[in-house]
Amino acid sequence: MSSRTESLAAGLAQVRGRVLDPDALVRAVASGRQKGRTPKWRRAELRWVDLKTGRHLQVTTYDATQAHTANHLAGDAAGAALEVLLDDAFGNWHVETTTHVHQTRITKKLDAITHSTERPEAVVVERGHDREKERLLPEDDPVLVALGIADAQGRIKPSRQAKYRQVEEFVRLLDASITEALGKQLRRPTVDDPLRIVDLGCGNGYLTFAAHRYLTEQRGLPVRLVGVDVKQQSAEHNAAVAASLHIDADFVVGTIEGADLPVRDERPDVVLALHACDTATDEALARAVAWEAPLVLAAPCCHHDLAAQLRAAPTPAPYSSLTRHGILRERFADTLTDAVREMLLRLEGYRVDVVQFVESQHTPRNTMLRAVRTVGRGRAAGDAALRREYDDLVGTWQVAPRLATLLARDADAG
Repeated sequence: MSSRTESLAAGLAQVRGRVLDPDALVRAVASGRQKGRTPKWRRAELRWVDLKTGRHLQVTTYDATQAHTANHLAGDAAGAALEVLLDDAFGNWHVETTTHVHQTRITKKLDAITHSTERPEAVVVERGHDREKERLLPEDDPVLVALGIADAQGRIKPSRQAKYRQVEEFVRLLDASITEALGKQLRRPTVDDPLRIVDLGCGNGYLTFAAHRYLTEQRGLPVRLVGVDVKQQSAEHNAAVAASLHIDADFVVGTIEGADLPVRDERPDVVLALHACDTATDEALARAVAWEAPLVLAAPCCHHDLAAQLRAAPTPAPYSSLTRHGILRERFADTLTDAVREMLLRLEGYRVDVVQFVESQHTPRNTMLRAVRTVGRGRAAGDAALRREYDDLVGTWQVAPRLATLLARDADAG
């Protein structure tokens, strides 16, 4: 790996040259934001495609809810489209070519720091336009076969299509999150000190192993994995899968709240909590906060705790219509639970996004809390306005969120 620091103009000129090389570019991703500025788009992805009218730069931009794709003919049109994105306030440019992976980060002083990693071997670029959405993990990837998502011939099983889409969308979210945080909130891993990922409530590890496979094979990042689950069967199954794929991993049997991690993993870089049921998600978030984990991705599942509290307490005026009907009360409880979690994480020093995980027709469990630690624990508690907003919310609805109880207990113990 090589690294260089240069002016913003020089760094973006390097990005421009790599993106506008239609023979070498695999893909480019713009994300994050520069200090004091906010880009128009949450994220942008670029690649070259071959159409009947010639080669075009395909630009897909993402706002909060959807993607927008446009194709620009090679030459002046493609250059102009790229220039608009380079002039925007993106803080990170991740550029993959056939031979290298380049990560450019814009610093607070508006310098450009670029880390470049050479691929073990050159890759072949697929430039078809009418193909299905680009897959981060191809169907014949060994991890999908090992997990039973694909058959021995490398074809996704008909009954596992929904799981494959879930895996793909999770890897895409993880990729974007790590790209944005790497070199800032998230340290750059080395072979001797790999990125430590802990999955709390890992189950049979579909998303866990997919994340490891993508980060190591596609991104070239050294990764060490720890999974926690209450079931011995899950630990044995996952250990066997890890051994078959030669993955550096440990699987611990225990509750999310009480499991002891191996000593070298007690300060994880990334904490995952994917579909941990009800207050198990709160336990996972509380542990992540106690560890001051730089990056947390949580996909909640089941929101029974606050739903039960809402049933037991009188509904404040003028909100009776929100809880009069069972289905509306349950949906409101889901929203209230995740809104409270988002506020509590912000009070603990995290920047939080609540995003769609998987399209709702594939799974009802389609919300993701993505949290990046920006200050040390306790320093954000000085946000008096946010604290008042939180106190007013839980006081109005007469609820006691489990995450608040866990965080208060940990703070007292600390």
